[in-house]
Amino acid sequence: MTPTPSSRGAVLALLATIIIWAYSWVVMKQVLQHAGPFDFAAIRYVLGALVLFGVLLVTKQSLRPPPLLPTVLIGLCQTTAFQGLGQWALVSGGAGHVALLAYTMPFWAVLLAWVMLDERLTSRRWLGLGLAAIGLTCVIEPWHGLGGVRSTLLAIGAGFAWAMGTVLSKRVFQRHAPSPLSLTAWQMLFGALGLVIVTLCVPQRPIDWTWGFIGGLAYSVVFASSIAWGLWLIVLHRLPTAVASIASLGVPIVSVLLAWAILHEQPTSMEILGIAFILLGLVAVSGIRLRGVRVARS
Repeated sequence: MTPTPSSRGAVLALLATIIIWAYSWVVMKQVLQHAGPFDFAAIRYVLGALVLFGVLLVTKQSLRPPPLLPTVLIGLCQTTAFQGLGQWALVSGGAGHVALLAYTMPFWAVLLAWVMLDERLTSRRWLGLGLAAIGLTCVIEPWHGLGGVRSTLLAIGAGFAWAMGTVLSKRVFQRHAPSPLSLTAWQMLFGALGLVIVTLCVPQRPIDWTWGFIGGLAYSVVFASSIAWGLWLIVLHRLPTAVASIASLGVPIVSVLLAWAILHEQPTSMEILGIAFILLGLVAVSGIRLRGVRVARS
């Protein structure tokens, strides 16, 4: 089938989103030369939330918050914990390594949905979880004594927190049907406030307001948290969920490659093997048959 201009545009948007989000892990690692992990995360998401509320105003959507307690919990998981733990993991861990472990989120989401949403674990999903376990073992390499255990556990914890936020968001959509933009803006605001509290409680190095830090912050707020989010909405609207799900797996892989090229973080042979197993596990968990994936008609 010949792709339509609309679908071709969505594919380009998808590629741009993957590159922006993948490079953001490199940027997050680089800014640690100029600021503490929680300072950077807090500033980034306070500004990101303001951008999203600006979009709500421009699009004339309601500023009324979704149900308060669930939205606060989503913000604490999806913004405070995921971003805080992920940025903290980068202090001692490589950008590609941390991104790969954080993107194990779908595996934890499957388990949490089983417990919290009564979603059945099919044989395909069990297979995916098994492949993921093999892949994580290859990436972590416990037979080498877990030398980078803190970074590894923080990155996995970030992925788990992201999964919890995802499952809580799904439950809120099922019960209250808020607009995606409204829920995203409000949870980001509450999550950003959580990061501010952490920043005030945890001693960190002073911020060096260099052009490198300002540039990294601008990239994270404008591109990774705003433009890429808008592009992702275009992808979800114009392409099948299967295509978007499969292609989004490119983010941690491109992160590994960019970290190798820019930060000289060369992956080991076991990490490459682990990446392969994790990708196979993600495909199995998502229930996608690659032969059936086609670009949608607009």
